[in-house]
Amino acid sequence: MPKITFMGAGSTVFAKNVIGDCILTPALRDSEIALYDIDPQRLAESENMLKNINKNNGSHANIIAYTDRKKALAGADYVINAIQVGGYEPCTVTDFEVPKKYGLRQTIGDTIGIGGIFRALRTIPVLFDFARDIEEVCPDAWFLNYTNPMAILTGAMLRYTGVKTVGLCHSVQACVPTLLKAVGMEEDIQDVQWKIAGINHMAWLLEITKDGKDLYPEIKRRSKEKGAPEWDRVRHEIMHTFGYYVTESSEHNAEYMPYFIKSRYPELIERYNIPLDEYPRRCVRQIEEWKRIRDSLVNNEDLTHGRTGEYASYIMEAIETGKLYKIGGNVLNNGLITNLPGEACVEVPCLVDRSGVQPCYAGALPTQLASLNMTNINVHLLTIEAAVTLKKEYIYYAAMLDPHTSAELTIDEIKALCDDLIEAHGSWLPKFR
Repeated sequence: MPKITFMGAGSTVFAKNVIGDCILTPALRDSEIALYDIDPQRLAESENMLKNINKNNGSHANIIAYTDRKKALAGADYVINAIQVGGYEPCTVTDFEVPKKYGLRQTIGDTIGIGGIFRALRTIPVLFDFARDIEEVCPDAWFLNYTNPMAILTGAMLRYTGVKTVGLCHSVQACVPTLLKAVGMEEDIQDVQWKIAGINHMAWLLEITKDGKDLYPEIKRRSKEKGAPEWDRVRHEIMHTFGYYVTESSEHNAEYMPYFIKSRYPELIERYNIPLDEYPRRCVRQIEEWKRIRDSLVNNEDLTHGRTGEYASYIMEAIETGKLYKIGGNVLNNGLITNLPGEACVEVPCLVDRSGVQPCYAGALPTQLASLNMTNINVHLLTIEAAVTLKKEYIYYAAMLDPHTSAELTIDEIKALCDDLIEAHGSWLPKFR
């Protein structure tokens, strides 16, 4: 039976979904499950919760919590990564509050933008530490990365370590159901076929058909006539302007492009219903919600679980059994999307079986879509360069080429902002020269 190691197991709700799914999967239920976190209290809470789920499903798995990272990883077949370096406080607060002093506002700040850049810079060194341990004690393990910024972190792992890595995100799974519901076509979801490719959080719904009929014309007609739902105005604007719907939410994509959050045009915030400072608010809500539900999860001896749609257990099941499974995975490009760079991390269909994760060729994107992706890929590649070389100039380059940051600030302001963030993050970052 496989060994499954969960890094960041103190993310108790997410651990319930992913490890709970494994406990309910016949091919995985007898696994050794190693839980690792640097927060001993949250680690113990997750351990207790998962042991209750395991007990109520036949006690097949062997669940062990570790504070020693290398012991947790030793002999692992699969490593699930769900860490957040620096957490809400102090690091996420810093990512949002320091840029505000320059008039730079964000919504989520976890993918690109100034917040995504600095989240990556404090996370890549930790993942490289993981990689060194994995290469030593479980060199054949698959590293299933759920941590953002997805493309930057997964790209860094694939380019600079020997670890078999795939990045996993929910946005591909949610894309088509969300769009069809928004335009009142949810009844058409049965037997709908679609093709999605691009980069994480900016992958494109390239085709959507049913019984061979293209659904895009009807989708766009309804969107125009009804108007976009208030929570998805940015994505519908992108669809009508550039021709295709994008996978990740409107609050995310509002900060991936230079068109929506502009201090000179504050009316755009209301027009597109853009939730500035959404991620900090979300963190506060999650903290309060955790206080409310903690006991019902952690100390409920009758706790049960239903298998979710999270990719992880299905990937492991496919590798263990050979049962074919299709995912939207984040992988190194290597010619999969022909008009994006080979060193870019792209999000494309992947088939999973005993051979592991096999990315599928997607071909060329429409030129306007590849061009939009490149504005984000520039930031990905330069942020990775900064993390690998520890040269401050690459942080500047990444921020100066970021679509939202460069649309709002001057060169001198961007450099000063980066310097202020480096100072504010202190020991959460490596020393840059």
